[in-house]
Amino acid sequence: MERFFRSGQAVDLILAVIAVEFLALTWLRRGGSLLARVLALGPGVMILLALRGALTGASWPWIALPLAASFPIHLTDVIRRKL
Repeated sequence: MERFFRSGQAVDLILAVIAVEFLALTWLRRGGSLLARVLALGPGVMILLALRGALTGASWPWIALPLAASFPIHLTDVIRRKL
């Protein structure tokens, strides 16, 4: 189990589940527009990419970049939902 997490495969599995969710929402025509789905799932994906980098020993910019990108995506989603 330790190898499963340390290798980043656990994160890969979660990202695959999110991709299936995105495809299902698209196929069922739920979750709003394509932009709405990307903005809703995007911050989680970015945080998971940062986690994968941290688990696999990536250098700090590869961890910080997706982590920093998650915040403006999240803010955009919040602002879009308020309007």
